[in-house]
Amino acid sequence: MITHTSYAVEPWALRESGLHLDVLPQSESVFALSNGHVGWRGNLDEGEPHGLPGTYLNGVHEVHPLPYAEAGYGYPESGQTVINVTNGKIVRLLVDDEPFDLRYGRLHSHERVLDLRGGLLTRSCEWTSPAGSTVRVRSTRLVSFTQRAIGAVAFEVDAVDSEVRVVVQSELVANEQLPGRDGDPRAALVLDSPLEGEEHFAADGRLRLVHRTRRSGLRVAAAADHDVRGPGRTTTGGESGDDLARFTVASVLTPGQTLRVEKLVSYGWSSTRSLPAVRDQVDAALAAARHGGFAGLVDEQRAYLDDFWARADVEVEGDEEIQQAVRFGLFHVLQAGARAEQRAIPAKGLTGSGYDGHAFWDTETFVLPLLTFMAPGSVAEALRWRQATLPAARDRAAQLGLRGAAFPWRTIEGSEGSAYWPAGTAAFHVNADIADAVVRYVATTADERFERETAVELLVETARLWRSLGHHDHRGAFHIDGVTGPDEYSAVADDNTYTNLMARSNLLAAADVVERHPDRAAELGVDDEESASWRDAAEAMHIPYNDDLGVHEQHAGFTRNQPWDFRSTRPDQYPLMLHFPYFDLYRKQVVKQADLVLAMYKCGAFFDDEHKIRNFAYYEPLTVRDSSLSACCQAVIAVEAGHPHLAYDYLVEAALMDLEDLEHNTRDGLHIASLAGTWMALVAGFGGMRQHGGTLRFTPRLPHRFSRLAFTLEHLGRRLRVEIGQDQATYTLLTGEPLEIHHYREPVTVDADKPHRLEIPAPRTHAETPPQPLHRRPNSQGWTEG
Repeated sequence: MITHTSYAVEPWALRESGLHLDVLPQSESVFALSNGHVGWRGNLDEGEPHGLPGTYLNGVHEVHPLPYAEAGYGYPESGQTVINVTNGKIVRLLVDDEPFDLRYGRLHSHERVLDLRGGLLTRSCEWTSPAGSTVRVRSTRLVSFTQRAIGAVAFEVDAVDSEVRVVVQSELVANEQLPGRDGDPRAALVLDSPLEGEEHFAADGRLRLVHRTRRSGLRVAAAADHDVRGPGRTTTGGESGDDLARFTVASVLTPGQTLRVEKLVSYGWSSTRSLPAVRDQVDAALAAARHGGFAGLVDEQRAYLDDFWARADVEVEGDEEIQQAVRFGLFHVLQAGARAEQRAIPAKGLTGSGYDGHAFWDTETFVLPLLTFMAPGSVAEALRWRQATLPAARDRAAQLGLRGAAFPWRTIEGSEGSAYWPAGTAAFHVNADIADAVVRYVATTADERFERETAVELLVETARLWRSLGHHDHRGAFHIDGVTGPDEYSAVADDNTYTNLMARSNLLAAADVVERHPDRAAELGVDDEESASWRDAAEAMHIPYNDDLGVHEQHAGFTRNQPWDFRSTRPDQYPLMLHFPYFDLYRKQVVKQADLVLAMYKCGAFFDDEHKIRNFAYYEPLTVRDSSLSACCQAVIAVEAGHPHLAYDYLVEAALMDLEDLEHNTRDGLHIASLAGTWMALVAGFGGMRQHGGTLRFTPRLPHRFSRLAFTLEHLGRRLRVEIGQDQATYTLLTGEPLEIHHYREPVTVDADKPHRLEIPAPRTHAETPPQPLHRRPNSQGWTEG
């Protein structure tokens, strides 16, 4: 989309000039507003035309049976899907009895701007109705970071060249009609009218609807209040029914006069509270928002984001498109997790219903690392949500004949929602991904209370899972068999290297944490024998290796499988999963997304430099990137392997995943992990940042296209600024006590007295850049670099 003529490249905004219905569904995703609790898709104020209407409350879902052609023991019986709750965004306009509908009449101008510094979506347009009346319409929309339950809209209409009668209808609408599913398994299940009305109200500019989901039994309330400013002849009224509450404003405007309607909307939901309690909840949230009004919300939003950008901004000089894209990504990642507060961070955030609104391993592997360094409180909340789902994870492990906790592959409320065993339950690595996020958060924040209250339990239960899932062979080596790693084109395999190395780290972290907290360990029933068995398993962990090729195997026997026939695979047959049977994919050497390559990033200390180079060269020609999670991982290791130009191409792919709709499903919501991966490619790739315990290490190396890269990290109560040029890196401690870091393996103590400028050594000479599968080379201008 960013290459569409209606979209401009600028550093702090996403601007659309003109209205193009062919990209309207995608624009609704990129212009979505959220705070992690409430999500509003970027639908037009008037509701139509639309691609996918969307209003979401994190955790609100409906359940549905999971059908199986053949039932099997341990298959999940029900699935969960996010639902479109009450839409509070809608503000309809009639001009001399003609509906304001941009498909009719004449549209003279139309612009929407997502302001990344202010957290506002603004819109302005000038339109002449079919009857010849011309009006100018402006709106400003926000979902508040500071008042979690609140969204707001300011809507203005001006008469341009003649007197006009205008009617503004501000609505709450439930059970909106949604487009049907298109057969893409990544899209959401569409449930018909999932909300049952319980109460409706309209009086004195206030609206309220209360509903209950039909199967999951969740009570959902939405309320609105209004402030109207217009000419003296302005009148108002209200009405309500089960699925609609409407506040109507009527006025007559002469040229130069303006009618302004400010709308505050509050949301609340509960699985346990009574109808009066939920009603009071949304009414109270409205009262708090009214205290400062719309202007107060705008000021609070800007102050919140000023603080965020001071901690989080990434500056890229030499590439305006990447500069815009990384800020766009940071903003949407913040929106996904800022106020989730002990709820999941879904793969699409709250920008769309793709993947049924489920959370996956993406959260802990791609999203939480970014948030750990710039919004650590949201990380603690996300991990406390995982802790809250431990009862379901323990039950799932017991059902599978295992100890500890088996966290779900995909879920909204904590139970397994995947109906496909090989790419669901068998992907046990999600447990180690959670443990990895726990360890990183504690190492970065030194949050002792969190470690004691949350980390110990999560690490213990995931370690128990690994110890019971794996086994020692007759030589003493520890194996984990029958699992699926990150590459979903290689399922139910033995000794997946990523899984084994991540499990190894998980086991050692659990053994360490119970030594630091023996009383908590005793409460969880951990004794010395059990923790010693974790260390034994970790130290004996088998990592498959092909001596003839001199490379690590993605899983045992992978390198002896038949290679995929890329020459016979057409460009239109990607993604492969939509055109070939899994049976064929599973037995061939073809990689959906970075797996062994991801292991070299997450567990880099296990691999020496030469093996990273050889492994990358082996797996690069096999990796088709049929997942949005792959490009950022390949970017990081491409830098390490000495291919910064290729890394740049992968950075572009990750950064523009949604802005260019590269996966052709941005209509269903943004790829939050890929947006976070943009930061990962820049900071961990070109910045060379790695974390070993409480120590940050940097091996920076920029592509020729960049003249400067700068970023800030919050670490152990300090704020570190890193600025990288082609030949020199500068480390500046902005706040806090002196901090020891490493620059190309040399320890450096950074203090607040002065910046530390250090030379970047000349790059090593590496082998020729490895090729990609036919038709799968990343498409960017960076490929022509030296």
